[in-house]
Amino acid sequence: MKLCRNCQNASELRFSVSAAYEEFGQQSLVPCLTALAAKTVIFDVEPLVADWDSGQEALDRGIARVLDELAATPEVLLVCFATNSSRQPSMLPQRPGMQVEFVTSARKPLRTVPYRDFPRPGVVIGDQVLTDGLLARRLGYTFLHYSPAPAAMPPGPRLLSQVGGLVRPVVFARNPRPRRAR
Repeated sequence: MKLCRNCQNASELRFSVSAAYEEFGQQSLVPCLTALAAKTVIFDVEPLVADWDSGQEALDRGIARVLDELAATPEVLLVCFATNSSRQPSMLPQRPGMQVEFVTSARKPLRTVPYRDFPRPGVVIGDQVLTDGLLARRLGYTFLHYSPAPAAMPPGPRLLSQVGGLVRPVVFARNPRPRRAR
């Protein structure tokens, strides 16, 4: 199984003071989350758990699929599904030894209160730098950036993704320049 580029050097990420950025593809999450020693995982719902225009059944199946995959990571104590939309699961499945949360109308990245007491270290997995990435940065979590093919994205998320691509080097700079005193 292939790990994310930086998950191979997880000790650097685990003890990083600032949020880390990592591109994430179709590989399994389990080795990456294990290498990062993540105790909390926050998932963007669309498109990682269910497609943007999918229905209730797809959302419920997606949540169950993610929880089943994460069952192999005993380090993960809390899984949170967060969406800026108003959609909700019909039922939130529970897994032994794992707390499961769902945040609807999350207002990412502005609102951090729902995540404030989550165990650390944490990871945010999402497709948008401007929402999911900035949330990870504000929480001091690692951001695993999933980049779907632009043709598969609705127009709004596609535009947000393009703008996020311009902002990413600034938000997740490896060695940001110190501010000058005025």
